[in-house]
Amino acid sequence: MSDQTENHIKFSDYTEADFETLSWNEHIRRRSGMYIGKLGDGSSPDDGLYVLFKEIVDNAIDEFIMGHGKSIKMTIGEDNMVTVRDMGRGIPLGKLVDAVSKMNTGAKYGSSAFSKSVGLNGVGTKAVNATSSYFYIQSFRDGESAWAEFSQGNLVGSGNCTTTEKNGTLVKYIADTELYGNYKYNFEFIETMLKNYSYLNMGLSLNFNGTEYKSKNGLLDLINDSLSETPLYEPIHLKGKDIEVTITHGTENGENISSFVNGQNTIHGGTHLAAFREGVAKTIKDFFKKDFDPKDVRQSIVGAISIKVVEPNFSNQTKTYLSSKEVEPGGQSIRNFIVEFLSSELDNYLHKNPAQADAILKKVLANEKERKAISGIQKLARERAKKASLNNKKLRDCRIHYGDKDPKNQDTMLFITEGDSASGSITKSRDVNTQAVFSLRGKPFNCYDCTKEIVYKNEEFNLLQAALNIEDDLENLRYNKIVVATDADVDGMHIRLLLLTFFLQFFPDLIRKGHLYILQTPLFRVRKKNETYYCYTSEEKEKAIKKLGKNPEITRFKGLGEISPDEFRGFIGESIRLDKVRLSKDDNIHELLEFYMGKNTLERQNFIKGNLRSDLILEELAEKSNIY
Repeated sequence: MSDQTENHIKFSDYTEADFETLSWNEHIRRRSGMYIGKLGDGSSPDDGLYVLFKEIVDNAIDEFIMGHGKSIKMTIGEDNMVTVRDMGRGIPLGKLVDAVSKMNTGAKYGSSAFSKSVGLNGVGTKAVNATSSYFYIQSFRDGESAWAEFSQGNLVGSGNCTTTEKNGTLVKYIADTELYGNYKYNFEFIETMLKNYSYLNMGLSLNFNGTEYKSKNGLLDLINDSLSETPLYEPIHLKGKDIEVTITHGTENGENISSFVNGQNTIHGGTHLAAFREGVAKTIKDFFKKDFDPKDVRQSIVGAISIKVVEPNFSNQTKTYLSSKEVEPGGQSIRNFIVEFLSSELDNYLHKNPAQADAILKKVLANEKERKAISGIQKLARERAKKASLNNKKLRDCRIHYGDKDPKNQDTMLFITEGDSASGSITKSRDVNTQAVFSLRGKPFNCYDCTKEIVYKNEEFNLLQAALNIEDDLENLRYNKIVVATDADVDGMHIRLLLLTFFLQFFPDLIRKGHLYILQTPLFRVRKKNETYYCYTSEEKEKAIKKLGKNPEITRFKGLGEISPDEFRGFIGESIRLDKVRLSKDDNIHELLEFYMGKNTLERQNFIKGNLRSDLILEELAEKSNIY
């Protein structure tokens, strides 16, 4: 083939016909991940449905922050209609349609009207509009009103009228099922969001479906409401201009610190959280004039920090990680602002409250004693981990890692599985760029009520900890999602419980920060001729049988190794089903582990039998009842 012919083929495959100009709303609908993260169906708190809700409520709260309106009323009806009514200033009537349907249009680009707002790019409400089958907005200003109605971002109608309504803005929308599927709101996720809003905006009344959320003591209420155990001392509560913090210590492992910027819950932290962790450790070291290891100061800490920043920068559109370096452009660094505040205010507090200072000292010394007791074991464990050649023996690593919190690395995950066949199936099916596999050898040790010494003495735990890179600091975590992938039988359930015990006992922060998941794999394959259904429950199996008619081929998957790599590729790809492991404020870790992993009781046996997801597993449990 000549060069001329080859070039002709190349050019003919790329012509003017390949170009397309998308409207603003079509671009959002096709590239929704750029604006709201994943779509989801409402089963996870980071699903796009809750981002939409948050974007509208954020605008209402911005009005309160600027001193306009002390109440916001919200409802979600049975038809999934979301309604949000604030008592702010209302959108200027002549800009109502533009504000929700023209990109790069908004009042938050300058810093005068919204000096310390979260949403500075004017995209949020437009994303809600574009991804909703029905969107209605109305503004009320001094007896005049304007309204507009949209469908999938397309204007359906608009108008002006007089009104007797109080000033403010009304938004109603229904998220589009073409994008979100048959979704369902989980009101617990919304309740958590609204409680956080109330803690961060003292005096604001948030009414959701008839329930009011209001806080008198800010972050102090957050800490007291979220504690699952009695703290070692009364929480310390400090406030200053554009900063508020609370600090106490409990007995659980790890650090439990919530962080907020301009009312946004930064669940992945950022510069402000790093400065808070540094400032607390430095202040306590300086106060006691002892060179404590920062890890000993922060072990078992429970706290929260909220700051206000002018024009904050986040690592992604969902605003979960603060990347700003300065409190305001060209101003003081966030690090110095927070560290200096703690060095002054926390130090003053400790001088004035010797009883709490003494409680902190005792806790830090206890942490130090425990750490030093296993320091020798740690050194040997590190050497063993290196000699084990993780990349060849236990860990099939991926190419991209989570450590730098880059938004593109959010999909990185580590599958923890047991046995050569199961790990082999996942290894052959995975995306080598973002998915890694850690293979267990047999059942993990039941580490309930053990000290952290067991993590270093037990080879499996030591190598798993090294693979995750969490020995020194969770900030170095190499995978965003840690996925427990076990067989759908009794032994698999037992391994799942043992792994959950390991993470709850020693690394509960991984769960609190939303990193731990359970992989759901199909229990059945039902097929007939060229039509195949993969079913995750007995109910789904029965529906598939009805669709296919008489005598379909039914396969029961008991082990992951029974699923071919080609089939597995579909289960861990875009359609992957993951159940996030969560801890609520009512979950006391000590009590949880005592119930599930302590002495065998009839109560626990009955609970497990009543909550397994498959009747077939129940049959196996009856045969192997002694396993628990």
